[in-house]
Amino acid sequence: MTDVPALRRGLAVLDALARRAGPASAAALARELDLPRSTTYHLLAELEAAGFVAHLPAERRYGLGIAAFELGSAYLRHDPLERLAGPLLRELVDEVGHTAQLGVLHGNELVYLLKERPALPETLVTDVGVRIPAHLPASGRAMLAYLPAAHVRALFPDAAAFVRRTDRGPRNLAELRRVLATGRRRGWAVEDGFVTAGFASVAYPVFDHGCRPMAAVSVTLRHHCPDEAAVCGQDWPELARCVRVVARDLTTRIGGQFPVV
Repeated sequence: MTDVPALRRGLAVLDALARRAGPASAAALARELDLPRSTTYHLLAELEAAGFVAHLPAERRYGLGIAAFELGSAYLRHDPLERLAGPLLRELVDEVGHTAQLGVLHGNELVYLLKERPALPETLVTDVGVRIPAHLPASGRAMLAYLPAAHVRALFPDAAAFVRRTDRGPRNLAELRRVLATGRRRGWAVEDGFVTAGFASVAYPVFDHGCRPMAAVSVTLRHHCPDEAAVCGQDWPELARCVRVVARDLTTRIGGQFPVV
C-alpha cells in the first residue's frame, strides 16, 4: 500500500466503525469495505497502535479508541459550537437562576467548554477548561449513557479509572452501568454531590448527525441531602425540562439527529 491509498482505507475503517452501533469483527469490516483480510488486519493494527481503534480480544472485535473520542472532542472546541451554545446557555441561566455549562468528553474525562453564571453566582470548583472524571458529573454520564457498552468499557477498563472526589459515585464498571441505565430510562442524568459536596446537577446530551452524544448541557445548583451519608433521590424534573429544551435546540442547530428511544 502506498501512503495515500492506505490513509484513505484507514479513514474508511474509522468511518465504518463510527457508523456502527457497536464493535465489529475484522472479517465484517473487510466485507463491508471490500478489502483483503490481510489489509484490514494491517490497518486495524496501525489504528490500534495510534489509539484510534480499541481491540476487544474476548469478543474478537474492534471499536473506536480513545484517540477517536479526543479528536471528536477537539472538533467541538472550535468556535461554531460555542457560538451557537453561548446565547442558549445565557437564556437558560436567566430562566432557571443557576449556573449552566456545556461540556464534552475527552477520553474518560469531561471538559467544560462554556460556563454561564447567574447574577448572584453560586461558588463552584468547575470552570472552563477544567477536567473531571466523566463518570462523576451529570454532563459526563449524560453522554456515556448513549455510548455503546464496549466503548464505555474501553474508557473505564479497570478500578483505577474510577477516581472519586467525594464519598459518592460509581466505584466500578457494574455500578457505572447501573447509573447510566437509570439515567437513560429517566431521560436525563443527575449528579448529587459526586463532584462537590453540597451541589447537584442535571444534564442532557447534545447529539450529532449520527445520533451520537457529542456534548452535554447541564445546570448546577446548591443542594444538601437531609442525610449527608446517602443520596436523597431527587431528580429535579422541571429543571431537567429546561435543560432538555436547550440541548435539543442546540442539537437541531448543529444538524444533529435524536436517537430513537
